[in-house]
Amino acid sequence: MAPLFLTLAAGSASATVAQQGKKPLVAVFSRSGNTRVVARQVRRALGADLFEIEPEQPYPDDYFETVAQAQSERDQGYKPPLRATVDNVASYATIFLGFPIWGMTAPPVIRSFLSAHDLSGKTIAPLITHGGYGLGDSLSVLATHAPTVNLVEGFSMQAPQERQTIERVTDWLDRLGAPK
Repeated sequence: MAPLFLTLAAGSASATVAQQGKKPLVAVFSRSGNTRVVARQVRRALGADLFEIEPEQPYPDDYFETVAQAQSERDQGYKPPLRATVDNVASYATIFLGFPIWGMTAPPVIRSFLSAHDLSGKTIAPLITHGGYGLGDSLSVLATHAPTVNLVEGFSMQAPQERQTIERVTDWLDRLGAPK
């Protein structure tokens, strides 16, 4: 099979990823669904396999509790256990790794994913959503936790932020005089 070349464009930046005849994997962690939308679009476009990255213990439903927990995990260097790992990770040459930016970095569960899999020699193409502050140190996190991969320029975009939605709905309810 001839190599498949994919160009991902984000503004003026682009990255070319050679699949070398192997089906790619899209691995995604998405709390609110924004990153999942991007990941599923890539999966459909490439006919890739999809793997949902999930912590063994889900993050709290409450946004602000999740923020506090993620900050604590980050500060302690904690890598939450995963619900599952990719059984056949060796069969993939390229992994599109999707995640949101949390506190100017990759979520702790992404560090867990990278540590739980031997990704030596694989190409990693990040798919990143953020609330407006950019990528933070997420790319250095990927490089540190997966030093033997070929990290290519990925795709990133600002996505509606859950916190903004909560604040807007709360303000609206306050204006209506809704009971708390």
